Amino acid sequence: MNIMDTIIWLANFPVTHGYAMVFIAAFSLMGLFAQSFRAVGRSSQLSVIRQREGLPEPSPAGSGRIVFAHAQRIFFRVLTAVMAASLVLGILGLIGVPVTSAYIFANGESAAATLEDDWVTFTTSTGETYTLPNDFFTPSMYPDRTAWVSTGADIAVRYLPSHPQAYVIDTTQLAD
Repeated sequence: MNIMDTIIWLANFPVTHGYAMVFIAAFSLMGLFAQSFRAVGRSSQLSVIRQREGLPEPSPAGSGRIVFAHAQRIFFRVLTAVMAASLVLGILGLIGVPVTSAYIFANGESAAATLEDDWVTFTTSTGETYTLPNDFFTPSMYPDRTAWVSTGADIAVRYLPSHPQAYVIDTTQLAD
């Protein structure tokens, strides 16, 4: 399995689902930022309230909670970075930048396919049949993203052999 194919396959999801990804990432980032930069230990809100009310601090046995809280903050920071990258990729997909399409077109295998409504169906060289979405807002077409394809038309797709879910409709083979 090619590592670059895997990276393109992972990046292709937010690109081809741009409209949904922009909303999901934008609203998720608010909560993720709050979780990844919250106070831990003596500066946490609970500790501040305990100090103000004159309550005893937790015993040193509670240090495991602090370690867990730090690990949780690191996890949320990584997740925040992933969602921010998904937001950027989704926006690029919406405005028509071929973030992953050019790579898939250049390195993919060709297959005959059909387009039914918003679904593309094709069979790979291994004999597996895939029915995948072709979103209206971020269509998987390359090199001409604005090409018109009618429902029920026979088309050609190019897909990554190790990850057939990453595909583009080959607009150079469309009938005029």
